[in-house]
Amino acid sequence: MGDLEVRPAIADDIPAIVAMLADDPLGAQRESLNDLTPYLAALKRLSSDPNQHLVVAVREGRVVGTLQLTVIPGLSRQGSTRSIIEAVRVHADERGSGLGTQLIEWAIAESKRQNCQLVQLTSDKTRTDAHRFYERLGFTASHVGFKLPL
Repeated sequence: MGDLEVRPAIADDIPAIVAMLADDPLGAQRESLNDLTPYLAALKRLSSDPNQHLVVAVREGRVVGTLQLTVIPGLSRQGSTRSIIEAVRVHADERGSGLGTQLIEWAIAESKRQNCQLVQLTSDKTRTDAHRFYERLGFTASHVGFKLPL
């Protein structure tokens, strides 16, 4: 990945991660930099679970991207393991640089290393640019997702 390092996120990365999560119309409605306490608690939970991989992409000492990869052992598909890619974000200065592709390629390679047979992700219906990006990387929009806020 050249000058790019993908590594597990640490507490010092949380402000940069939250800033990227909040840097779009959807994230601006649900994320807040005012109180990082819930994000730090979430990082602690994620870091203690071997099936959770919250990573950051770092270039020249600066966090420029992030994603979460979840590995899920399963019974269906003859007991296969799958992974889910979530919360993919690239810093505004890096969009269009190929960083998003590198992050997804990292997630796919890590999924293979974890013996996953399937990688899946969801993307909000309004993120049409993201849909084209994922399709260009070989993902197919094969399912309809449903959510229920609790």
